[in-house]
Amino acid sequence: MRVLMLAWDLPTRQTGGIAAHIDGLGQALARAGHEVVLLTLGRRGAAEEAEQGAIRILRARADLPWLPDDDVVARAASANHHIVALLTRLRDWRPDVVHAHDWHVAWAAHTLAALHGSPLVATFHGTERGQHGGRVPPGLPSTVHAVESWLAHASTDVIASSKFMVNEVIDGFEVAADRTHRIPNGIDPIWWTTRDDDAVPSNPPLVLTWGRVQYEKGFQVLGRAMSLLRPRLAGVECIIGGRGSFLPELQSQIDIDGVSDIVHLPGFVPDERLRSLIQRSGCVAIPSLYEPFGIVALEALAGGAPIVAARTGGLAELLDGTGAGLLFEPGNADELASCIERVLTDAELADDMRRRGAELLADHYSWDAIAAATAAVYTADR
Repeated sequence: MRVLMLAWDLPTRQTGGIAAHIDGLGQALARAGHEVVLLTLGRRGAAEEAEQGAIRILRARADLPWLPDDDVVARAASANHHIVALLTRLRDWRPDVVHAHDWHVAWAAHTLAALHGSPLVATFHGTERGQHGGRVPPGLPSTVHAVESWLAHASTDVIASSKFMVNEVIDGFEVAADRTHRIPNGIDPIWWTTRDDDAVPSNPPLVLTWGRVQYEKGFQVLGRAMSLLRPRLAGVECIIGGRGSFLPELQSQIDIDGVSDIVHLPGFVPDERLRSLIQRSGCVAIPSLYEPFGIVALEALAGGAPIVAARTGGLAELLDGTGAGLLFEPGNADELASCIERVLTDAELADDMRRRGAELLADHYSWDAIAAATAAVYTADR
């Protein structure tokens, strides 16, 4: 099949999140014999057209017309016009299916599917309603929710990465269950397990986490947990990698908790550096208050790190009952600190978690299996 994917951004390499999902899925679809073209936004230093592995990428410049930075939906809608205009570069190429990733590309995906008479498939990697604890506040969240709902109903089929997310789509958008499919995120374990020269276990112990620095990621809970661990684990340190709008508030909270000397915020961490940090870490902590799936958990497992994660959404679904991670109540810094202490002080437990994590990845989260399941959705009832 000829698969036309649309996504808001796909840097050459980006740690975790939607970009990693699209790259892994697209490469696996290509290995299975499908032709994959991705339409996305331009960015500084990136070619307007490029090949990333087996994926052909076309990038749209979306800086005109100028719109206020805080008008998120208007800027997205304007950018979708530029994404649709990329169609002129495809000449006679026509998609058999159009696949949208999240609401930012809803307008362009709907238009391109209609132009070609192609089915429209949408993957929701999260929802505005879920990020606000099951409610939709007025203002921007309500507007984004309306776009998400429209995309869900305009799509032939909807994909979500976990049972938790499937239920969000069905309940939040009132989409028929038979049009909603659970297909998990995946991981390339070979890349993550490649040993780096400096990847030796850290002493004193290192607690690691990373991702978009937003309130719902719960990094502030980890900061409080580190203040509790400090007198119990001599020399313990923590790295929280990533960028995001909550970064100033997070730094302030860490300062208030008195752990700014042991909790480090280095900003964006490139994949090669992240891989080394995972392999050095005593454990990876994932303190999310809301997490539709939790690709960070798969990357940590692939890198061989024991995991301590919040019992929420896709994280609980991924880890509960597997022995590959310890779970704690979201927002509970005391319980998080206790779980981290257990992992860092019980070598036998940590080794067993690593072994079970490797088994979990091999059995359920290969990209080739995920691509096969996605291709089956593309062709269902056609």
